[in-house]
Amino acid sequence: MFYHVKELQFNARVSKPDPRFARLLLEQFGGSNGELKAAMQYFVQAFAAKQPYPDKYDLLMDIATEEFSHLEIVGATIQMLLGGVSGELKNAAEESEIMQLLDGKASKENFIHEAMMNPQFAVLSGGSPTLTDSNGNPWTAAYVTANGDLTVDLRSNIAAESRAKIVYEYLMQFTDDSYVKDTLRFLMTREVAHFQMFEAALNTIQPNFPPGVLQSDPRHSNTYYNMSNGVEVRGPWNEGVSPELGETWQYIEDPLQKVRETHGLVDLTPTGTERTDKIVEKENKTLSKERSQEIMSATPKGENQWSEYPATNSNGSKGSRKSK
Repeated sequence: MFYHVKELQFNARVSKPDPRFARLLLEQFGGSNGELKAAMQYFVQAFAAKQPYPDKYDLLMDIATEEFSHLEIVGATIQMLLGGVSGELKNAAEESEIMQLLDGKASKENFIHEAMMNPQFAVLSGGSPTLTDSNGNPWTAAYVTANGDLTVDLRSNIAAESRAKIVYEYLMQFTDDSYVKDTLRFLMTREVAHFQMFEAALNTIQPNFPPGVLQSDPRHSNTYYNMSNGVEVRGPWNEGVSPELGETWQYIEDPLQKVRETHGLVDLTPTGTERTDKIVEKENKTLSKERSQEIMSATPKGENQWSEYPATNSNGSKGSRKSK
């Protein structure tokens, strides 16, 4: 159940209309890295976590709901930046305020050009936010990634928060409005907070590397192929010890020769690692059984019920209402 509170989470303000920046800000309303994408991604991911991992379900739903709040903040800011455009578009007179705002023939022609590039925003919407990016491409569920495995989904979310953060960072360079910058800085900062929340949640799942259940093949997990001609570049990604598995990187200077002499890597022998096929098989079975039991033991046989009324915490105390 969603409960809408009419006050915004952050007091969004603008000092003056700015239709040009309103269009740019659409990236965070209906774009591939925007607030709707984040809200729907975490919302969808939460379903698979509900019974086996109720704590992660709570996390995902809380952040998803906050992302809807951020969508509302972005939409409100866009609407204020349009500052009367909706009404003025209904006024065909040249003396209308929007025409004065555009100040001159060149600006008016530029506005018409932008309207042609994104007609839904400047023309079809009548001067209100649309679920598109800044170029008018409609929002799509293809933006959402949900794989049903928390070690994968939480990493996707960390990446999503990173991308959203950098978009806000870029957007701040295109406005001089101190009020708008305050709003963008708040939203950017919440991306940083969510990044840390997802990272902390991922760390509670052990082991969580590699993502998923099956372990990697020790013949190929620490090989680095020099796939380009020219000056060789070495770093912690191809020399020393790998950060997660603790294996010694094997630098393959001539990949073609290695492929040929091992019959397409089929006859490659594990080097620089203590892992063997037997160890991998054992870890696969152990982790598969553990993850399977986590889900099976949390899924009731026969009749199933999603919620309790009123909701209770694991200690039996009454749960608090989550609201937007």
